[in-house]
Amino acid sequence: MPRRGRDFIQLPGPTNVPDRVLRAMHRPMVDFAGADFTAMARGCLDDLRRVFQTEGAVYAYSANGHGAWEVVFDNLIAPGETVLMPETGRFSQSWAEMAEALGVRVLTTQAFHDGPIDPAAIETVLAADRDHAIKAVAMVHVETSTGITHDVAAVRKAIDATGHPALLVVDAIASLGCVDLAMDRLGVDLVVTASQKGLMMPAGMAFVAVGERARAVAASGGAPRRYWDWRLRTGEESYYWFYGTPPVQMMFALREALDMLFEEGLPQVFARHHRLAEATRRAVARWGENGEIGFQCRTAAARSDVVTALTFPSGADPDALRALCRDRLSVAFGGGIGPFAGRLLRIGHLGDLNEPMLLGALGGLEVAMRASAVPHVGGGVDAAAQSLADTLP
Repeated sequence: MPRRGRDFIQLPGPTNVPDRVLRAMHRPMVDFAGADFTAMARGCLDDLRRVFQTEGAVYAYSANGHGAWEVVFDNLIAPGETVLMPETGRFSQSWAEMAEALGVRVLTTQAFHDGPIDPAAIETVLAADRDHAIKAVAMVHVETSTGITHDVAAVRKAIDATGHPALLVVDAIASLGCVDLAMDRLGVDLVVTASQKGLMMPAGMAFVAVGERARAVAASGGAPRRYWDWRLRTGEESYYWFYGTPPVQMMFALREALDMLFEEGLPQVFARHHRLAEATRRAVARWGENGEIGFQCRTAAARSDVVTALTFPSGADPDALRALCRDRLSVAFGGGIGPFAGRLLRIGHLGDLNEPMLLGALGGLEVAMRASAVPHVGGGVDAAAQSLADTLP
């Protein structure tokens, strides 16, 4: 049947692209060697340091988040060397699979699928590594497959407690521009992200922020590399910063997205994400008052301000519910992936999002649960609206 109005995109990513960003991209091609584009591109890379909260260098790649992952190994970890990657869900698993395919030896921990990483697990592995074979601890900050925010400060403290020299590398693909991650203050050596989530852009660019310890390792270590080598991405012309033709329209999008973040103010951006996330959690808690619907993350304080992962009773089909929402109600939610396939529904609440958009999406999900006879307690949207009213800035 024909549908009217706009679709609601409540995925964990890609997220809504603001009209301002779309308009910024919609322009004729320019000469990327010209002074105007060069200054704009340099300004974007410099301003990204404010978002990463670092004095380190930021490098841009024409790639998705998986490309950013590979940047880490190629620049820091040679084949045969070892990395510790805590097991937090599908994305930590995928990152580990990439490492192994590149010849890197991967150590891991027990699975942290329903709560945050236990820093004691990190300490145990590092303390046993008396020869300091582990070159880095690589963790996912917000694991969108489970809806869990993992404590970067706690992992940093665990590394320091053992006196181990391993670098701390953080995947902030889902969290940068949504959740406070002060790279330098937290002692993170390298952070990776991508364009399609908190930066409110289409997919297609990856960014890597590199601290001094990581730069020192890359100067003489890492794997054979060329395109991913950030040592080559220096010089006066924009051509060098992208190791080839820059993604011109995407850079105009990045400029507009950064301007929007700074106009709102990063503390306010983080506060908005928290408010919308808390409203979502209030809705889920109301729906689950009969014990049928719940949170994949059992630790309330670790529930992400980026995505909420819902569990359902036996007999309820989250994928069928998502299909009904998408095909009949014009609301797109994320499904379970990896070990959670067919088990979860994930509500994204990040990026260019406001209160009415969220309430509309939650209302669509409640309609779908009623139509599908999914056991739940009504009034989730009311609970979310009350939460937003109570915290209105």
